[in-house]
Amino acid sequence: MLTEQTMEKLKSLRLDVFAAAWAEQQKNPDHASLSFDERLGLLVDAECLHRENRRLGRLLKEAKLRLGQACIENIDYGPKRELDKAVVRQLATCRWVQEHHAVVISGATGTGKTYLACALAQQACRRGHSALYRRAPRLFDELALARADGTYARLLARIARIDVLVIDDWGLAQPRETEKHDLLEILEDRCGNRATIMTSQVDPKHWHQLLGEPTLADAIVDRIIGRGRDGPRPCGLGPPPAQIPACGTTALGSCLGW
Repeated sequence: MLTEQTMEKLKSLRLDVFAAAWAEQQKNPDHASLSFDERLGLLVDAECLHRENRRLGRLLKEAKLRLGQACIENIDYGPKRELDKAVVRQLATCRWVQEHHAVVISGATGTGKTYLACALAQQACRRGHSALYRRAPRLFDELALARADGTYARLLARIARIDVLVIDDWGLAQPRETEKHDLLEILEDRCGNRATIMTSQVDPKHWHQLLGEPTLADAIVDRIIGRGRDGPRPCGLGPPPAQIPACGTTALGSCLGW
């Protein structure tokens, strides 16, 4: 009777896995030789593991990664891709997320930029950070709709709260004037406050030319790679971001201060 009451109390406290593990212990004679502390530790571990897995599932669902199966462990380091394993290993620690830096992944189409971006975002989710994936064209469309229905400020605020924002396929076409302003608003909110991943076929040194208008171009480029027309500049309190070559390009810097 006491056991049943305890089970009900555990379930009322939403400790269902703890309760199930306790019931399993009572059925398993091997646990009889364990001390109270050891058995309690196993129960707490079971509950914590369940909650961590549930939280990870929620974070990955909300992130809406284009390649949900992408992960750091399965990154291809083929010689043609010229990926620096040391840089990727450092990024896998998610220190860049905690310090609110940016990662720029550049390279030709088909070289795995999206996979890298999703793998880094997935790793961030595994470390307990929130993430959100958007292709640049889709992101700008959502912002245009939000501007039309009066929810623009609310959408910007929601994006600003995301720990890791992935903007994929930036620079596929000449950005419209409103898109430049939208990007600046997003990066202004995130610079020094949240982490950002951007992928592009366009080498960052050509972003000024792509953006066109010098003042806006300076403001945008400075907030993502800390590099204005007059050379490198830090973004907020952080050093320049990691620019990872997906294929045939050269690493230009690091968000880890190398």
